[in-house]
Amino acid sequence: MQETNVIAILPAAGTGTRLGDARPKQYLDIGGRPMIRHAIEALARVRRIGSIVVILSESDAHWDALMPDERRAQTLRIGGATRGETVRNGLRALAATCAPDTWMLVHDAARPCIRAPLIEQFLDELEADPVGGLLALPLADTLKSADGLQRVAATLPRENVWRAQTPQMFRLRDLLPALEAMPDATDEAQAIEARGLQPKLVLGDSANIKVTYAPDLELAEMFLRRKVQP
Repeated sequence: MQETNVIAILPAAGTGTRLGDARPKQYLDIGGRPMIRHAIEALARVRRIGSIVVILSESDAHWDALMPDERRAQTLRIGGATRGETVRNGLRALAATCAPDTWMLVHDAARPCIRAPLIEQFLDELEADPVGGLLALPLADTLKSADGLQRVAATLPRENVWRAQTPQMFRLRDLLPALEAMPDATDEAQAIEARGLQPKLVLGDSANIKVTYAPDLELAEMFLRRKVQP
């Protein structure tokens, strides 16, 4: 896999209001730095990634103020109303200059604890794969379905059930039409699956959490402190 044949995309056009802060969650402070900076730093350590593209909202007023010295990532202010629309807009823009077989590695800006060695392992696993794939973890918890009164309706089998993470990586020629055809896909892999393809599951890391609620900020900071310890 050539270094310039992988482009990392970080959709970062959301508002993240569930955390109760005026700033979008990708800019919240973790360990003295905006959350998104941690993800960019991990991606920038991977030599096989030719460029990092952050997709911002057109009205983003935080990037220039909080990330004034960030030179490792290109920004495109073409974000959409949803994560899926933001990724599609980014892919459409990149399609004008990228070869169809370019790998598009999509990573959530709200997953700050991703590690460069894990990304390297991810690329190793998918280097010769005909489809692409995603980081994921086998589900260990017991699953319950609920009725309308929040009573247990059934216990669901968990065998062969995995919890999806990011990065997720597919070739431009597959990913863009897949997302155009399924705009409501909850992640890139679902859109690829809808085209009859089978993404490869690559073992992820329990520390690669997605920051969604306020307690996740403290947990992410704990994981990041552990990462920098000798």
